[in-house]
Amino acid sequence: MKAFQQFELNEGLIQALESEGIQKPTSIQERLILPIQRGKDVIGQSQTGTGKTLSFLLPIVNQINPEKKQVQAVITAPTRELANQLFTELEKLLQFAPNDNIKAKRVIGGTDRGRGVEQLKNPPHIVIATPGRLNDMVIKEQVLDVHETPVLVVDEADQMLDMGFIELIDQVAGRMPDDLQMLVFSATVPEMLQPFLKKYMNQPRHVQVEPEHASPLEIDHFLLPLKSRERLEFTTEIAKSLRPYLALVFANTKQEADELFELLHSAGLNVDVLHGGLKPRQRKQVMRRLNEASVQYVVATDLAARGMDIEGVSHVINTGLPKELTYYVHRSGRTGRAGATGEVFTIVDKQDEPAIEKLMKEGITFRYTDLKKNEWRPLSSLGTGFKPGEKKRQKPSADGRGAPKRPTKKPKQVKPGYKKKHAKNKKQRGK
Repeated sequence: MKAFQQFELNEGLIQALESEGIQKPTSIQERLILPIQRGKDVIGQSQTGTGKTLSFLLPIVNQINPEKKQVQAVITAPTRELANQLFTELEKLLQFAPNDNIKAKRVIGGTDRGRGVEQLKNPPHIVIATPGRLNDMVIKEQVLDVHETPVLVVDEADQMLDMGFIELIDQVAGRMPDDLQMLVFSATVPEMLQPFLKKYMNQPRHVQVEPEHASPLEIDHFLLPLKSRERLEFTTEIAKSLRPYLALVFANTKQEADELFELLHSAGLNVDVLHGGLKPRQRKQVMRRLNEASVQYVVATDLAARGMDIEGVSHVINTGLPKELTYYVHRSGRTGRAGATGEVFTIVDKQDEPAIEKLMKEGITFRYTDLKKNEWRPLSSLGTGFKPGEKKRQKPSADGRGAPKRPTKKPKQVKPGYKKKHAKNKKQRGK
């Protein structure tokens, strides 16, 4: 644990890290913890799984003054699910705090507003919030006083921008001190985010942690031509032909996700759906089933591709390429985690050829395949005359017919071991 002691963390935090089996800091933690402790504004640019959460939680908790009865840090997240995950990680750090002196509260949508107002009358030291409910409590209800709050974290900032939340955060930040320390974390830093950053940040330290590969080497990427088939029906055929431990099936719109959910459910698959249009209770139920590993397929929009920590994803199925190509990497990154293998199946059309070529230039190797009458058939191309780059040679399957390997269903008796392995890997990664 000497690796973390270089940051002069208090003993309670060191004990919390030890209890989670976290032995050494990740690259982003190594580069940002000390600057944050020294009061610097920072921009941490990294993807999920790089340890960014602890890179800001550790220095924030380390510097909280329990005797000061005011909000000392506000942490914002774009979704309730991500806010809940952050709060869970924070609780792990606080469990070894002396005398339970540091108080933290969630301020998120989908919870009782009146009860939330009452809880905030006794101000916590740390608030983890979604932008809408935070804005309500600070601006409308005026029960959360942030005039002297020194630290604001904006997590998944590019997703905040996409979802239209930056203006809400801007209004809250405008109520905070002039010397506010702002910590921004994002997979990308789009140009449209720059005015917000320049408004509040003072010579921020910008740290970018790039993965060694655009997609983990343990992932196999398959492209399937749409041809004249109906996209959602073809997606259903693909889902039925696989035997995943857990498959995330990505749709590009909420309407498409709902339609696909109905098709998969009608096909007799154990399926749930997850997108921003669900009621809070429904979203909690889906997340509970995911955590319990009691669902085999989840149809999702890109809400699930960013920030959310979903363990045990063996397959990803895309109804099509996402409009923003960076989301392809986020989606595929839900599988093949912590050294496990994974497979990504994406339906494409002729109009996707430029996007495919761009992804290949970023280092992703695709294999072409098709599914006809429930039989996997390797292809030399997508059937459009399009052959970008050099393709990975197809490995013959066990039956010698050259079809891509088909996932095998994991026996029920090994499921507990599978879950235990993922729990162990999660600790070692050091979120």
